[in-house]
Amino acid sequence: MKRNPVAWAALIVATAALVSSSGFLRPMPAAPKAPLEGQQAARALSEAYEAVAEFVRPSVVQITVQKKAGNITQFPGLPGLRPFPGQPRGNGNMTPRDFEDMLRRFLKPEGNDEENGKGSQKEQFGRMNVGVGSGFIYDDRGHILTNNHVVDNAEKITVTFYDGVESSAKVVGADKQTDVAVIQVENTSYQALPRGDSAKLKVGELVMAIGSPFELSQSVTTGIVSALDRNNLGINGATGYESFIQTDTPINRGNSGGPLVNMNGEVVGINSAILSGGSGNDGIGFAIPMKLAHSIAEMLIKDGKVHYARIGIQLQALDPRLTRQFGIKAGTKGVLVGDVVPGSPADKAGLKQGDVITSFAGEPIHDAASFRLRVATSEVNRSYEMGYLRDGKSRTANIIPAPAENVHFAIEGDSGQGPSAEKAEPEKTAIGAFGLEVQPLTSDLAKSLGLAAETKGLVVSSVKEGSPAAEAGVREGDVITKVVRDHRIQSVKGVEDLQAIASKDSELALYVMTGKAGRFVTLSKAPK
Repeated sequence: MKRNPVAWAALIVATAALVSSSGFLRPMPAAPKAPLEGQQAARALSEAYEAVAEFVRPSVVQITVQKKAGNITQFPGLPGLRPFPGQPRGNGNMTPRDFEDMLRRFLKPEGNDEENGKGSQKEQFGRMNVGVGSGFIYDDRGHILTNNHVVDNAEKITVTFYDGVESSAKVVGADKQTDVAVIQVENTSYQALPRGDSAKLKVGELVMAIGSPFELSQSVTTGIVSALDRNNLGINGATGYESFIQTDTPINRGNSGGPLVNMNGEVVGINSAILSGGSGNDGIGFAIPMKLAHSIAEMLIKDGKVHYARIGIQLQALDPRLTRQFGIKAGTKGVLVGDVVPGSPADKAGLKQGDVITSFAGEPIHDAASFRLRVATSEVNRSYEMGYLRDGKSRTANIIPAPAENVHFAIEGDSGQGPSAEKAEPEKTAIGAFGLEVQPLTSDLAKSLGLAAETKGLVVSSVKEGSPAAEAGVREGDVITKVVRDHRIQSVKGVEDLQAIASKDSELALYVMTGKAGRFVTLSKAPK
């Protein structure tokens, strides 16, 4: 039988391919064997993970919370920043449309959060009134630690233990400023999770998260500590306290309140938030360090609320230019005292505007946020040693923090914006090449700006766009009350005085008030 030449060609190609794939034309290389040492190391790491998970999981619980419809807590934060109390739950009767909506919610991005108006809110329970989060057993008295945003506004709380046993729970205390909450169950037969020292965590250290992401209870994920002391995220709002552990451990909705543990099986943090461009985990999660959570939990258990402390100083970050203006050694770490509340613990300890605080209770101070947290969580009416610099010289003082409610800043209750300055009759005077014009502050002007009538200084009449003053955030209506000269703070005597100082220096450090809030700014002349 004759065959078409094309058919013969196809037969030949197919036969060659078969022979080649069968190994007749070339020998198949043997699969490489992993080095014995590598296999042993991998097995050891796997066994370590297994041991930690087996030890920790019995102490981790799932928390189901019922809330009234519309009881949705909103908090400020970063776009895409998502603390995650849990996904909404239904009554078990899921229609095909419900299932499709669930898949869309869980498996697809939610779109542009800023356009949807969700970017600065904590993850919400949505239209459903039931949500799921996580927690862990804190002690042998039935106390369980979780997040405030998990149980906030809860009508009913149900705890499910690792073995499926359920128990109702009540809120013992909750703190929005740190997002820590303590709930309690009557069942005390489960093992408390041992506490680790979060202060000893190292970047790169292995950690594990356990919780109920998407209602999948007892889920275990692993990763490392990515960073420490993340305190400028705004997760807990402008008045909140933050010092987050950042981790790449996969954590998602429903993990909130669950433990972050080290490889000793000790809890070092409470999983609280993720930074995500979509609806899931992008490898950037945040946990409240256990050192902070423990101190808050103890107060909540004892009194049902947190007793914060204050010393009565307005803090300001110490940047290189201010360091130079105050005659402080370059590279010095600390915080600048912008102002002192009269009669406050700081005032009684002798602290003054312009001092630089370098240590508190024997611990070095690196930034304003960490110092604020350290003071807030210190014990009231107890003496602490504080180290500071004045005129370039090291000093110490004993300071006794007072209850926060007893120390009031002038700015509190004020927007910090101040009323707009009235159109002034006096002539405006330009201050060198710094890009601003000023005029004397009269008593009427002071009152119109929300200041005491006896306030002395100069009103900023105008600020040139793109000038050093504009770049430093100075604006029309601000009041200049002091100037730093020869590394010392001096009162501004008048327009001519400020003009004389500005004409001699290429850099000008001023104390500027916007409403009742003051700060030091440094203006540098633009190069010619």
